Amino acid sequence: MRRGLALLLAAALLAPALLAPVAAWAVLPSEKLADPALEARARAISEEIRCVVCQNESVDASDADIAHDLRVLIRERLKAGDSDQQVKDYLVARYGDYVLLKPPFASYTLVLWLGPVAVLLLGGLGAAVFLRSQRRRGGPAAVAPLSPEEVARVAELTGRQGEAPEGGVAHGGAAQGGGAAR
Repeated sequence: MRRGLALLLAAALLAPALLAPVAAWAVLPSEKLADPALEARARAISEEIRCVVCQNESVDASDADIAHDLRVLIRERLKAGDSDQQVKDYLVARYGDYVLLKPPFASYTLVLWLGPVAVLLLGGLGAAVFLRSQRRRGGPAAVAPLSPEEVARVAELTGRQGEAPEGGVAHGGAAQGGGAAR
């Protein structure tokens, strides 16, 4: 049993390490620039640009055709002498702020930045109100004892004629499965 848990833990810890190099495989050798400094800049920019057909994946890590095209475009712009910011501005002009994995903090992106915080705060407030109302109630209401008619009906339904639930009350009695039959 312990050996199985140890193997499972080892697999869980090694899985991310096995998947990490996948991003490096997305960039084809034919895309790479001869100048290591330019290639490093291209990789840095590619890690900040979203693949427009993938869900929240950078063009550096994506194998999609459009990601390949964007990586080539980034390298062409850098070879032409554009700065990193000029390359990003060019892509934003063509695709909008969506192409940035980290959109700017602006009035039109406030929901993106503040929405998760607002949801967490509202959820916490809702949970606090709920828990407070539960404490004020003082737990479940007391259960009234069964009347003689109800005791007879329970005995009839459970097939225990002449037996009464323990204490003659519903909780802990025959009506809930904890009956007096021994």
